Amino acid sequence: MRILITNDDGIDAPGLSVLYDIAAQITDPSQIYTVAPAYEQSGVGHCITYTKPLSFTKRNDNSFAVDGSPADCVIVGLFEVLNGEKPDLILSGVNDGNNAAQNTLYSGTVGATIEAAMHGVPSIALSQFYGGALIGHDTFETARAHGAQTVQQIIDHNVWNDGQSKLFYNVNFPPVRASDVLGTKATAQGFRDGSPFKCAQTGDELRIMGTSQHEKTAKGTDVHANLEGYIAVTPCRIDLTVHDNIAKLQGAFK
Repeated sequence: MRILITNDDGIDAPGLSVLYDIAAQITDPSQIYTVAPAYEQSGVGHCITYTKPLSFTKRNDNSFAVDGSPADCVIVGLFEVLNGEKPDLILSGVNDGNNAAQNTLYSGTVGATIEAAMHGVPSIALSQFYGGALIGHDTFETARAHGAQTVQQIIDHNVWNDGQSKLFYNVNFPPVRASDVLGTKATAQGFRDGSPFKCAQTGDELRIMGTSQHEKTAKGTDVHANLEGYIAVTPCRIDLTVHDNIAKLQGAFK
């Protein structure tokens, strides 16, 4: 199995090394290709760079750093590194922090999997919820211990199209020690009340800042499962249409 890996924390981020180890448990290391941002690209979502040229640097035969977004990295990986020969799987992460609830919409980690799905390549985003019992320990302990099995279970499930749209999967590992994980739950994307970001001024600087990550969302959703000690796996579509509202909306135009 040929696997392309990327992230949004940058090619030298510890989480990408964890992702490589996860991929190496699924396929031969010679079949793993790393194409990742040259520097941190957190929060860029599904951004692509088409207003200026991209540069990329070869780290070794199978590793490349791109001066661009995670979605750019997928495109470069598909068409430049792999010469149009699609990989069997694209993995993105492991993100340092959760990409659950509204974070999903901002996430460059998830943006890479959206781009992959648009090219018809199976893709999975992996993120490690930080805090809780992991404070003072290896941030990626839980993802490291449970990542390969979770990815393999999704591969074995083998559903990448639901008849309406291409699918990708968003995995969030809980903020508990690896030995305390209670299991895995298929979840919906959650919603945290209030704005997920705010701005604050210090002197002449205005900075965007995140808000609390440890408030539970509704039961059956990603954040709720994570804070209960479960790995959350959320199936996502690239089609944003609310299909069950189309007929009702059409009635408003009569």
